[in-house]
Formats: sequence, C-alpha cells, structure tokens
Amino acid sequence: MSARMYDIKEHMAVVGSDGGHVGTVDKLEGDRIKLTKKDDPDGSGQHHHYIPVSAVDAVNDNEVRLNMPAERARAAAVRG
Repeated sequence: MSARMYDIKEHMAVVGSDGGHVGTVDKLEGDRIKLTKKDDPDGSGQHHHYIPVSAVDAVNDNEVRLNMPAERARAAAVRG
C-alpha cells in the first residue's frame, strides 16, 4: 500500500491537477478511492464512482490532488 493511501481520509476533497472539483472521499476500498454519491458524474446522486490511488499526485490536510485535470478524472471515474 502506498504511503499516500494512509493519508487519505473520509470527507477530503478530491481535485484535479487544475484545481477543479472531482469529488469527496467516501472511503478507501482496496487501491481505489470511493467518491460520495453526491459527486456522481452523471448528476443523479445515485451511484458511487471510484478513482484509482495511482492517480493521486499529492495529499495534504484537506485535499487529495490528482495527476490529471478534473474533467478527465470525472470522465475516467469507474462506476461501482
């Protein structure tokens, strides 16, 4: 498990490399970040989506920053 995974906590904002909002951490599941349903890219708020931890560039106190722009991250998020 990557050291940065240990730093990822529930309710942290997930943002793209451009600072755009991607979602909010619901929890970690294996090597994926599960986003809250309210951040469902289709706008329905009914589904969880997942981002691989390998897409994480940095983790600070309040935020998980990805190594790709927000729009690309939202498009690449896998529905769970």
